[in-house]
Amino acid sequence: MNYTAAQIAEITGSALVGDGSAVVKYISFDSRNLFAVQDRAFIAINTSQNSGEKYIPEVLERGIRIIISENKASDEEGITWILVENSVRFLQKLAKYHLASFPTLKTIGITGSNGKTIVKEWLYQCIFNLYDTVKSPKSFNSQIGLPLSLLQIGHKNEFGVFEAGISQPGEMSVLSDIFSPQIGILTHIGTAHSANFSSEEELISEKLKLFKNSQIIIFNGDHPGVYDAVWQKYNDRKLISYGFGAQNALSVVSGWDQFTHEITVSYFGEEFTFGLSQKDEATLQNVLALVAVLKEIGLPNEEIIRKLKGLKAVEMRLESVHGVRGNLVVNDSFNLDIDSLKIAFQFIKEYKKEKKVLILTDIIDVRESPETLYQEVAALVNEQRFDRVYLIGSEITQYQALFEASSFVYRDAAELTESQTLNHIEDSLILLKGARKFAIEKIKNLLELQKHDTVLEVHLNALLHNINVHKALLKPETKMMAMVKAYSYGLGGYEIAEFLQHHHIDYLGVAYADEGMDLRKNGITTPIIVMNPEQHSYNAIIEYNLEPEIYSFRVLDLFWNALNELGVDKQYPIHIKLETGMHRLGFKSEELVLLAEKLNSMNLKVASIFSHLSTSDMSDEREYALSQIETFSRNTEVMIKALGYRPILHILNSAGITSFTEYQFDMVRIGIGMVGISAEPKVKKQLRNAVVFKTVISQISHVMAGDSVGYSRRHRVEKDTRIATVPVGYADGVPRMIGNGRGHVSVKGTLCPIVGNICMDMLMVDIGMLEVQEGSEVIIFNSKPTLEQFADYCATIPYEVLTSISRRVKRIYIKN
Repeated sequence: MNYTAAQIAEITGSALVGDGSAVVKYISFDSRNLFAVQDRAFIAINTSQNSGEKYIPEVLERGIRIIISENKASDEEGITWILVENSVRFLQKLAKYHLASFPTLKTIGITGSNGKTIVKEWLYQCIFNLYDTVKSPKSFNSQIGLPLSLLQIGHKNEFGVFEAGISQPGEMSVLSDIFSPQIGILTHIGTAHSANFSSEEELISEKLKLFKNSQIIIFNGDHPGVYDAVWQKYNDRKLISYGFGAQNALSVVSGWDQFTHEITVSYFGEEFTFGLSQKDEATLQNVLALVAVLKEIGLPNEEIIRKLKGLKAVEMRLESVHGVRGNLVVNDSFNLDIDSLKIAFQFIKEYKKEKKVLILTDIIDVRESPETLYQEVAALVNEQRFDRVYLIGSEITQYQALFEASSFVYRDAAELTESQTLNHIEDSLILLKGARKFAIEKIKNLLELQKHDTVLEVHLNALLHNINVHKALLKPETKMMAMVKAYSYGLGGYEIAEFLQHHHIDYLGVAYADEGMDLRKNGITTPIIVMNPEQHSYNAIIEYNLEPEIYSFRVLDLFWNALNELGVDKQYPIHIKLETGMHRLGFKSEELVLLAEKLNSMNLKVASIFSHLSTSDMSDEREYALSQIETFSRNTEVMIKALGYRPILHILNSAGITSFTEYQFDMVRIGIGMVGISAEPKVKKQLRNAVVFKTVISQISHVMAGDSVGYSRRHRVEKDTRIATVPVGYADGVPRMIGNGRGHVSVKGTLCPIVGNICMDMLMVDIGMLEVQEGSEVIIFNSKPTLEQFADYCATIPYEVLTSISRRVKRIYIKN
């Protein structure tokens, strides 16, 4: 967008006061998010709940000099005013004109109840490097959001992908007058935002108005209401339905079962197969819509398969934490309707807890009668076989008899927490599913094991994204082992392994047998390699079906004896470690002939042969790493020939995957790469921070110049300032050495020095005159400072930082 104020006034029929030559490239409506003021106009949006005009003094103070408003709210000189009758209608009129200025732009419009943003973001991921593409930011799809999205269009853009969302009848007619795409996509139709529609038929009819000028329409053909409505209204267009039914142009042929994550589809009779990491129906629907539009754009099957493999997760927040009495608490109280309830139920299937408890509140803002609604809710709940169900609210409690599990009713969250009944829940998965108004957080706080304000957030969607970034470098057949030793590098135990297992990781690696035993006890069935199998743990290794690393003749003989003593007569899987230059553990080259002879005389199966690169993350030691790889290749050839079969071969760790991809052999091992660390700059740019270490300010003190802070008076204040005391110390994993100005934390986006000696349970930060208060968030590491920067403060490596974070720090697992 690049217009003068005079041009904008003429286009929209608005009044101009001030400098008509002032250039407008950006329009902002949120006074809180004004970053650059150059060439930016502020539009004051007036609604029934709020008036944007009250923020005009604030934006003028911040340097904005172009104001779009229904009233001239200031006589300050040097301001250009564009005075409009209705600020929302103004935006829509300007956006319509702007879009019409780009007749060659290929447009794709997405509407539906759920999945709009996910399909849009995935489509963008697939085509942005093929075509210059502009898209709606975030979920900008409303009467305001869509026009602002369209105003982003520039002359270089070849494709425009935009969402359109409505919450009441009549809105889509307005949006379709502004924007009617060439290709239209109708995603899942459900109850989200449907409260103002009299029926599902009306909702569908309103959604379809977006496609009044579309040549191609893509939709879910398994939904009978959608299928019939589209064919009745638009039978003169190219219609592409997707789903399971044979009537669909894009139909699932095979692969939709628990045993495979490959899906075969037929597109107008042409079959092809692609991988799908998540096996829930919502994901499949979104992927099918994506495949259909990619086919219509003209991508070949091979390119589509490759693009699907590299899809990155679109974030939606869901948290799980350790609970009291051995419980696992899953908090999904951010959204509540029938569809999100279904998704939550699909999600908790990842967990292996035998006992399940549901805490569910009234569902608000829906179109169905309460009786119809709660009959459907109860049917869904009954399918999940919860052991107990706690119902909260004035409506849902009236339908208690519909729930088959032991059920209990409460007026509100306070009554439930005061009843003490939650104290009787043990070793269970507890799903919290509640509308925000019911203050479900109070229940979560009661159920959590740890109440410490200092937390380590593990963003599992980022973890999965980082895994997929590394997988995209590999051949499809290359396996991946995830290292979960040392409490999953400090991130947690079985929670990480459970997540990785759900996403089809091939192997897990632990250091000691007790780590593997804990995973098995928590339902992990994925093969587990024990890297340091101690003699006293052999019986446990065998009992829990763990697979030991064998690195010497002594270990081989001892483990073989343990198998014989227990009467194990199957070919037990072991993993042979070769010494190739690390000089730590492993069989040497001259020992391989004898090793093969011994193995052939034993009832053992060599599941894999592997080694470690000692310099895979050091570009100046590349030749040494290559020499290790050469030694490994030569020695594995000897072993394969002597054994008479080929075990899995692997030598690459996270850094090796990115630096020596061509030597991936049969499997790779990912560890620190999962959390977003890479020495390869191109890969690093693609990774996301998966771990956030944060806390809050406990107290703020005004300290005068000359006063001292902390033990031993090590820090003397040079000028009057404010000191924030933060509840994290060296017992939590922040070492004493980074006190006295050597380390920094982030407060409100500003790096502030840690001052004084770090205490066991707290530290002090000089926050100066920052506008923060007690309870404000403090970031120990995330994006500022990063984990790598924090490790530099500590004169160590990220591995040590993560594994040093105390278990008393609460781990919160956030999932998409």
